[in-house]
Amino acid sequence: MIPVQFIRDEKARVLLSLEKRGFKEPEILDRIITADDRRKNIQKDSDEKKAELNRLSKEIGLLMKEGKKDAAEAAKTATVDLKNAIEQLDSDTKTVQDELQSLLLLIPNCLNGLVPHGKSSDDNEVYKDCPQLPELPADALPHWELAAKYKLIDFETGVKITGAGFPLYTGKGAKLQRALINFFLDEAEKAGFIENMPPHLVNAASAMGTGQLPDKEGQMYHCEVDDLYLIPTAEVPLTNIYRDVILDEEQFPIKITGYTPCFRREAGSYGAHVRGLNRLHQFDKVEIVCIEHPDRSHDRHMEMIAHVESLLHKLGLPYRILRLCGGDTGFASAMTFDFETFSAAQKRWLEVSSVSNFDVFQSNRLKLRFKSKDGKGTQLAHTLNGSALALPRIVATLLENNQTPEGIVIPEALRKYTGFDIIS
Repeated sequence: MIPVQFIRDEKARVLLSLEKRGFKEPEILDRIITADDRRKNIQKDSDEKKAELNRLSKEIGLLMKEGKKDAAEAAKTATVDLKNAIEQLDSDTKTVQDELQSLLLLIPNCLNGLVPHGKSSDDNEVYKDCPQLPELPADALPHWELAAKYKLIDFETGVKITGAGFPLYTGKGAKLQRALINFFLDEAEKAGFIENMPPHLVNAASAMGTGQLPDKEGQMYHCEVDDLYLIPTAEVPLTNIYRDVILDEEQFPIKITGYTPCFRREAGSYGAHVRGLNRLHQFDKVEIVCIEHPDRSHDRHMEMIAHVESLLHKLGLPYRILRLCGGDTGFASAMTFDFETFSAAQKRWLEVSSVSNFDVFQSNRLKLRFKSKDGKGTQLAHTLNGSALALPRIVATLLENNQTPEGIVIPEALRKYTGFDIIS
């Protein structure tokens, strides 16, 4: 959530950001400022009446001591009127604060100035390109056929148990999943991230804090009886560890990681491009989250990107990095870089990671602040996160790109985790 004062001070910048995103109702900014003006005026009136009430309350005692009973009774009557007026003003304050909050929740994060213009994924900027794409024989198989051939993933039984988008991993397919999870967690630990094992369901306050609500409510699985949500990413519970927390500046950087299954409804997803592991309702992912001082968040963002890049390099996968354009950047993000691996069998790029800097957008919702060394009070921290990595499309490209007549060759970096060099 963008702070109101930022909207006041940087209105032109926020308007430019909304234009980049293709936001259809920029006039909401004026409604926010008007609502905030009303809130301030009501608060001023309330403060003045409370001061007058305090003054009269003290005066009543003095008047009684002086024997001025009529004046004291008149003052008592005035205090009753003031109390009634203050009660009404408090009610008005809550009404206007709720209105202001509802309006602020509609505004996406202000984009970083480096985010390029563009309406869709077609306009994303290639930040780093793959020098050479792999080539496979004409009879190379896509991953869903390889999975069936080597009995790695049973899509049909997954449909029977739950439905489409819930695959059943079996045998070496299950072991490959576990190997990748352990590899990603170990690499994150080497990079200084502290592992956490968070809950897989969150309450509405947590989903609101990281920006999933109200923006992505329809994409989350909702347990209505308990009013809990299955997590779409470990970002949600991991970042919410620091909801309503005031940090000391010396605690930066905070670097945490965690593995969780992720659940996404992916409403409207269908067709050949979502076949196999390309788009799932349940999948595994290792997430990295950073909480950082505002002055250092850009450098931390670049460090996280370098970490994800190192994982793909160690797995021997062809990849490219995209800087997302305004029209394709997520609601809560100020700037996002996507990683894609090239599926040589499908001859297409598959997204495997998003690494985002949220500036103060999430921390303002989370009330996540830090005390500065100079003693000038508290300010909002910056939050960042990234997939390191999401497993389904990594598995898809590993299977497809490493297929040989003898079987599927396991990358060197994974062999100590799998216990086998080849799937045959």
